[in-house]
Amino acid sequence: MFTGCLKHYIESNNSPILLGYKYLSMKSTKNPFYLLVLFIGIFFCFGCKTEVEETIKILNRKPNIEPDYSEITIPTNIAPMNFIIKEDGNFFKITASGGENEYQININSSNGIIKFPKKSWKKLLDNCKGDKIKIQVFSSKDNNKNLNKFLPFYINVANEPIDQSLVYRLIHPGYYSWSKMKIVQRSLENFSEESIIENQVLEKNCINCHTFKQNNPDRFLVHIRGSKGGTYFVEDNKIIRRALKTENMPGGATYPSWHPSGEYVAFSSNQVRQNFYAHSKKSIEVFDRVSTLILYDIKNNEILNITNQDTVEYLQTFPTWSPDGKFLYYCQANQSETDSNLDINDIKNTHYNLARKSFNSETLSFGKTELVFNASERKKSVSFPRISPDGKYLVFTLSDYGTFPIWHQEADLYLLDLQSGKNKRMDLNSDKTESYHSWSANSKWLVFSSKRLDGRSARPFFAYIGSWDQIGKPFVLPQEDPTHYNRMLETFNIPEFVNGTIKMKPRDFAAAAKQTVIQANPGNPFKTPLDWTNNKTNEKRSEIEQGIHE
Repeated sequence: MFTGCLKHYIESNNSPILLGYKYLSMKSTKNPFYLLVLFIGIFFCFGCKTEVEETIKILNRKPNIEPDYSEITIPTNIAPMNFIIKEDGNFFKITASGGENEYQININSSNGIIKFPKKSWKKLLDNCKGDKIKIQVFSSKDNNKNLNKFLPFYINVANEPIDQSLVYRLIHPGYYSWSKMKIVQRSLENFSEESIIENQVLEKNCINCHTFKQNNPDRFLVHIRGSKGGTYFVEDNKIIRRALKTENMPGGATYPSWHPSGEYVAFSSNQVRQNFYAHSKKSIEVFDRVSTLILYDIKNNEILNITNQDTVEYLQTFPTWSPDGKFLYYCQANQSETDSNLDINDIKNTHYNLARKSFNSETLSFGKTELVFNASERKKSVSFPRISPDGKYLVFTLSDYGTFPIWHQEADLYLLDLQSGKNKRMDLNSDKTESYHSWSANSKWLVFSSKRLDGRSARPFFAYIGSWDQIGKPFVLPQEDPTHYNRMLETFNIPEFVNGTIKMKPRDFAAAAKQTVIQANPGNPFKTPLDWTNNKTNEKRSEIEQGIHE
């Protein structure tokens, strides 16, 4: 009778000693020795199980971790999402699991820093593609004698990969700091990072405005200002140094955008000023005194002025091509009627709308201006329009006024459906500045600069764009040391996706800087900008104005 009841209890509770019981029951159940062994085993097993359960305290909340990776959506080829557990304790452990086979990673830590082994992380991603990773966190204040068990959090793994690399400029977040800067490529699949250009080998010239032809690591350009100045074009491991400013341009060629054919690059030519505020909440205002659009014909080495067919005087900037190359999108604002130097009220009343012109690549001609998004009627201003490679969506930055949103805390990202014309403020915004952004080659990932971590330095954040209604919670670029951003002073400027690895090194640009610069020719000298452009360009500056981008 005893063995029968015991058998029923063990089987009904799915006991781990069931196999042992079955083995012993094959022996003579009348032998008291076997029954005694079985009873002692059951006593110790259940006694141990009860003791373990009593040492775990279940908390009805998720753990505090940094960076915040809870409920984010990540690509299938992202580097390990290392993080630090921001809870009291001297012992921590996590389990990360998921997929059909419930593949699991177990990590212990004495300081709360969690670093995933690269091979194990890759295997976990492969198992969880199109699914979720469950992360269970434990903490202890007495070296694992009593554990706190937090509610698990989940990381969604999309089906789509992200581009192999991210390229950005590292610069201190001041308004005038050229002494040390570099353009870096960082692998998104691991933590490898290397410099492409360093201004320390270019007589500390300013390096900026890097852009790629359709995410191609072998075709890009970089603008350099100073004694080694020029626009450096890279193609098939060769660098050509060109001077793109012609006599009738108000400033240098800046804010470039490659035509999909690779034969042309659209720029804006800007005469930029910066003024300073006298209160602490805002330190600086950057604005255009003059800005026009130009087209550079690479093969013929010619600059063509993109003129307007109407008589309205505009500021025009931030050109970007549609993926089919048939339209040039850009931002434009009515030119101030003030003949003297602008004051802060003039700047605050400058609102840029999103516009476009059709483009005929055979005649190199542009059509009439079309208004795409009217921001001025909202008393707002558009910057940095960027179209997804599949042509479905356009993302732009919307701020209260002006053309330099990186100094505007209210700047947010908006999504525009190019088919329906619908637009909305994206849920990925924070209460800090969101500014420059670009698309992955497969149109599924958006990277953008955000100051949400400390309000001072821009960090690259990524968001999954599944559809109009499916936009993932953004996550910061993962670092091998998850405390990296707490110690880093530089800001990440102009993050651009690259589908591969750039072969150029700083020494290659140092060698190219010794080349004789190739001067671009005016392609349509009789189609010069309107008279007001030259008049504004030649105006005397205010004593408090400082020029940049020239």
